[in-house]
Amino acid sequence: MNTAARVLLLNASYEPLRVIPVQKAVGLMMRGVVESVEGVAARLHTPSTVFEIPSVLRLRYYVNVPHRKAAWSRRAVLTRDGYTCIYCGLHVGERYRGRHLTRSDFTVEHLIPRSRGGASTWTNTACACRWCNHRKADRTPHEAGMRLRWEPKIPRVNYVVASGEVPSEWKVYLRV
Repeated sequence: MNTAARVLLLNASYEPLRVIPVQKAVGLMMRGVVESVEGVAARLHTPSTVFEIPSVLRLRYYVNVPHRKAAWSRRAVLTRDGYTCIYCGLHVGERYRGRHLTRSDFTVEHLIPRSRGGASTWTNTACACRWCNHRKADRTPHEAGMRLRWEPKIPRVNYVVASGEVPSEWKVYLRV
């Protein structure tokens, strides 16, 4: 049996849930919890039989999966915005004032300042370069005469992560 092989697990509604190892897929199949959809991820050899483990499995009963929320953190905000200033558009690696910008040139900016009750939330924070952050100071962007290049939003995290070569059978169910 190819233990490195992976199986795509779908909800009863054909919504992708996760990528599971072949061993877990065999257990689900033995309990009758899933049904085969398509493809062959691995072959399990016994003395008298060869069992094919499908590349895509579907749960027989719908499982309600609540949407996962991204945890707010300073690093997550900077990563979400790609270390790009929400006001001027400067980003890591760009030259400014004769030098290359690094991650330390960027900070988390509160659109409504904390001193005015602004919270550390996804929609109230964004990445800003130190110069724009200093220029805005303890004011709102409107008061400082600064325009936002985009609207800060809560990042999506309800997706399946599949690394490496994605089997062709999976592409129908995943947004690749």
